This record gives sequence, structure tokens and C-alpha cells, in this order.
Amino acid sequence: MENQKNIEALNKLVVINNDRVEGYETASKEAQSQDLKSLFNQLQSTSERNIEELSREIVSLGGTPVESTKITGKFFRAWMDVKAALTGNDRHAILESCEFGEDEALKVYDKILENEDAGLTTQHLEMIRNQRSKIHADHDKIKALRDAKAA
Repeated sequence: MENQKNIEALNKLVVINNDRVEGYETASKEAQSQDLKSLFNQLQSTSERNIEELSREIVSLGGTPVESTKITGKFFRAWMDVKAALTGNDRHAILESCEFGEDEALKVYDKILENEDAGLTTQHLEMIRNQRSKIHADHDKIKALRDAKAA
């Protein structure tokens, strides 16, 4: 039963990372500048590495990693597409949308870390904190670019 709780918690993180991968694929397509395309590819890579790491742990616990995204992630991607279209691929608007997605990813990580009932091992908690730290750094890159553009 304990493994099942761990698998469920880790799979929630796989889902949010799947959302990030799809979100940054969309953002890269919408971006006009090469610097944003490059940034979005880097941020996508962060989540791809997270997914690989989480998936290894899930399999080691006897589970199957999920391959889906969540509904709110789909709404985020759709909202970002609409906003980009309406604003004529406005750099600030795209970065603002991406920051919103990063905030959502961080909330999922925080929720998992705060859930003592998940029964996560010290090793899992360390991995999750490390991944959260990387996502937070990505968030700060986006926010800095957004704020620099606004200034």
C-alpha cells in the first residue's frame, strides 16, 4: 500500500512535467525570437529529465509512469495559444503565460512535499526537492525576462 501512495505522488509530478513539456513546445512554436525558442527548449529539457528520473523511481516501485497531461494543463496551453494569437505573438504576453504555468508546476511540487501521508522516502523527497529547485530556477529565468522586457 505504501508503494502505491508513492507511485501516485510521483505520477502527479510526471503529469505536471508532461504539461511543462507540452507547454514549452507550444511556447516555442509561438515565439518569434530565437532566444525564446532556445530558452523554451532548455526549460522543456528540464522536465524531460525530471520525467525520466521520476519514471525510473515509479518503475522501481512496481508502478507504471503516466503519459498523460491534466485538464488544467490543457486549459493553460489553450489559453496560451489564444493569448499569443490575440497579442500578435507579444513576447511579454508569452512570458507571462509561461510564468503562470511555472507557478502551477511549483504548486504541485509544494503540495506533494507538504503531504506527509504520501509516505515518500527520504530519497524521494530529496529528488523532489531537487527537481522543484530546478523548476523554481526556470521560473525565475522567465520572470526576469518578462520583467526586463516590461522595464
